[in-house]
Amino acid sequence: MKGVRTAIVTGAARGIGNAIARQLAVEGCAIVIADVFDEEKVSDNMEKVGTAGQAVLYIKADITSDESRRDIVNKTLKAFGRIDILVNNAGVAPKVRMDILQTTEESMDFVLGVNLKGTFFLTQRVANSMVEKINEYENMKPVIVNISSNSAYTSSVQRGEYCISKAGVSMITTLFADRMAEYGINVYEVRPGIILTDMTAVVKEKYDRMIESGFTPIKRWGYPEDIANAVSVLCSGKLGFSTGEVINVDGGFHIRRL
Repeated sequence: MKGVRTAIVTGAARGIGNAIARQLAVEGCAIVIADVFDEEKVSDNMEKVGTAGQAVLYIKADITSDESRRDIVNKTLKAFGRIDILVNNAGVAPKVRMDILQTTEESMDFVLGVNLKGTFFLTQRVANSMVEKINEYENMKPVIVNISSNSAYTSSVQRGEYCISKAGVSMITTLFADRMAEYGINVYEVRPGIILTDMTAVVKEKYDRMIESGFTPIKRWGYPEDIANAVSVLCSGKLGFSTGEVINVDGGFHIRRL
C-alpha cells in the first residue's frame, strides 16, 4: 500500500476523530488512527472506518510521550511510505471542573500535556517527515489540520486549563502555517462549537436549553460529521492559496450579536 495518500488522525477511536477518519477514508486516504485505547475495545469504530475499502492502521499511542509520537510516525512510514495529512484531533478536558481560583497544577499538566505539548511535538515530528518525503511523490501536497475549540477565545472559568490549551493550539496553527509555507505545506484550524459527543453528553440538557433559546444562530447541535466535512474541504487542495485559516464549525456562535 505504499504510495497511497495517507492521513494520520489522532484521537480517532471515537467521536469527532472517528468521523474525520471515516470521511477521509471515503475520499481515498489510507488511515492511521492513533489513540490511547486497546484496539479490541474500539474495534466496532475501526470497522466503520474500514467500510470505505481503504487500509486502516491502528496505533495505540499517548501523544504526551516522545516514544509514542516517534512510534506513530515510524509505523505510518513503514506501512505507507508517506504522511500527506495530519489531523491533530486528540484532546482531553479536565477530569474535574474547577474554578480557576482552585485549579490544580496536576490538572493543568494533564490537559496541557495532551492538548498543547502533545499536539506541538507530534506536529513537529510529522512536519519534518513531510519535508523529507515531499519530493519523493509527485502528487504529494501535505496538509496539517488542528482541531481546537471555540474555547480558544471564550472564557469558561470552570475549566481554564482547557481554554488555555485550545488558545495555545490556535498559536500552533499560526506558527506552523508560517514556518511550513516555504515547503508548500498548508496548516489550518477547525474550531468546533457545541458538538454532540461523549464529552458533551454530561451537559446535554443544559445545552439543549441554551440552543433552543437562541444561544447559536443555527438552532441545533453540531455533529462529528460537521467537523469531518470541514476537514474534508481543508484537505481537498481547493484552498491552496490559504494557510493559517480558521473555520468555525459552531452554528454561528462566534458571531457577535446585539
